[in-house]
Amino acid sequence: MLQGIRNASQHWLGKIVLTIIFTLLIAGVGIFGVEEFFRGGSSNNVATVGSTPITAEQVRQAYQNQMQRYQVQLKRALTPDQARMLGLDRQVMSQLITEAALDQKTHDLGLAVPDASVIRAIHDEKSFQNQQGQFEPQLFYQTLQRAGLNEGMFVHEQRAVIARLQLAEAVSSDLHVPAAMREAVHRYTTERRSAAYLMLTPSTAGQIPDPTEDELKGWYEANKSGFRAPEFRTANLLVVDPDTMAKPDAISDADARAAYALNKDRYGAPEKRTIQQIVFPDNAAAESARKAIEDGSKTFEAVAAERGTDDKDLTLGTLTKAELFDKSVGDAAFALPEGGVSQPVQGRFGTVLLRVTKIEPGTVKPFEAVEGEIRRGLALARARDAIETTRDAIEDQRAAAKPLTDIAAERGLKIVPVKAVDTNAKDPEGRKVGDIPDPDTTLPALFRAEIGGDNEPLRTKAGGYVWYDVTGIDPAHDKPLDQVKDGVTAGWKAAETAKRLQAKGRELVEKLNTGATLEAVAQEAGVNPQEAQDLARNQAKDMLTADDVNLIFATAVGKAGTAAAADSRAVFKVTAATMPAFVADSPSDRTITQNFRAALADDVLSQYIAEVQKNAGVKIDAVALRRALGGEY
Repeated sequence: MLQGIRNASQHWLGKIVLTIIFTLLIAGVGIFGVEEFFRGGSSNNVATVGSTPITAEQVRQAYQNQMQRYQVQLKRALTPDQARMLGLDRQVMSQLITEAALDQKTHDLGLAVPDASVIRAIHDEKSFQNQQGQFEPQLFYQTLQRAGLNEGMFVHEQRAVIARLQLAEAVSSDLHVPAAMREAVHRYTTERRSAAYLMLTPSTAGQIPDPTEDELKGWYEANKSGFRAPEFRTANLLVVDPDTMAKPDAISDADARAAYALNKDRYGAPEKRTIQQIVFPDNAAAESARKAIEDGSKTFEAVAAERGTDDKDLTLGTLTKAELFDKSVGDAAFALPEGGVSQPVQGRFGTVLLRVTKIEPGTVKPFEAVEGEIRRGLALARARDAIETTRDAIEDQRAAAKPLTDIAAERGLKIVPVKAVDTNAKDPEGRKVGDIPDPDTTLPALFRAEIGGDNEPLRTKAGGYVWYDVTGIDPAHDKPLDQVKDGVTAGWKAAETAKRLQAKGRELVEKLNTGATLEAVAQEAGVNPQEAQDLARNQAKDMLTADDVNLIFATAVGKAGTAAAADSRAVFKVTAATMPAFVADSPSDRTITQNFRAALADDVLSQYIAEVQKNAGVKIDAVALRRALGGEY
């Protein structure tokens, strides 16, 4: 059963039905009131699927869980506005409706999951197992307690999850992929073609005269959207993040020196020692060998050879004390003088003798050399601690209608003025505007806001905040012809060139299809003929684009065709088509079967769930949904 659950978790439906239980539980999101989530919360229903309700509390908790996952992935907080733009509300409702539909169907069919299956699934779940792979009751109850669950609630939801997966597996497992479909895929993916072709370049079209005024105006009117100026906006930004708030000069000399003393090892290189080691079966053997080395009757190397330790295994390496896994070995090795041999040491893997052959003394930079780094680090740490307090204070000032410029002046912060910028972070001259913090977040917010609007601050990737006021909006508009005349002229000439090449290409195709050779028509056009072998669908080759290649596959063998190729035009004749025979149950056929079985399962499940929802009936209370997600969300 659990293997089925794990397999299903790799499928989109399995992810949906398993999200409720293990993601919430193991992630420790009891702070969101998971207990209420499993109970169903308040009696207000946001939606119903048949007789299965979806409560406002379920929606709130699922929404908060989805929000948290996105914030972890994006590594920043999301505002309600940003969450709406990402479609979190629609994702959550789709998920809950799908789960409710499956619950309704399992109820209608009378499906039941026995206690033994639930217990086996819980015992087999790795999250509740110890290092030996055994179910650990204490770990199980601790995990439930952290999530705010009791055993009964957990078992109830686990039983529902298993029932949903049983239903999904019954609908989609062991689907047969028809041979006709497999053979069609085989033909599509393995067919290869050859073609002879020539390229008509823009020079082939001849000299294009300048357009008349009427031709220019007509082409401009027909292509006006290509000469449209985008909307530009200006704004003031107030950026508060650890970097801008950090005040290294405010760090006292005493605090800086205390931090230096506490972390002195970070400001230099620790001592390293080249250490050799011989392992013995017991303490007596090690002590006997040490005495032989001490009285000179044997060398350290000779003892190592007697113990079967070769030169490669004799030396542990040149290591710091922290790099030695065995603490006893580390303590003994770093207490020896250079060339010294230790007393027998009881290590983790047996009794050993150690010898230090070389000592590289550690170095520490003086305080003065790292003072700036220390002050900066302390200032950043203090700024991060104070960032939320600063945010609350600025929000209070914003609530009192104080302008950003005044707030910045009071707090010694700089306003970042954003001059005219479009949604692509470019100015009217097309240059990149580079002083906008987190542009992927800030720019969309600027273009959603209005002048004088009350805007929520944006959270930056660095852990700070950005407040913004839109100060000007220049709407998108068509540029007048006299402003873009050069571009319009170039566009008209390019279009005329394309028309001439297209006409020439059709003329040559007609000749090829009536018996002319490609070499002859290439000579007539003044270009060189080309050959392309082993062409595959959707793959460009040589001078042919992927679209050109696909048109070659759409043309019968022995026939000619023409296609645009960037600013040139290809004229081709298909010379050959080859395809290996379809062999049922061959390795390639089994791969096709495996891939398309998953696709068929997706389609069948999607249709099944849609039919279940249709038959059961889905009702959504839009007002209750907005209330559950927070006011006018």
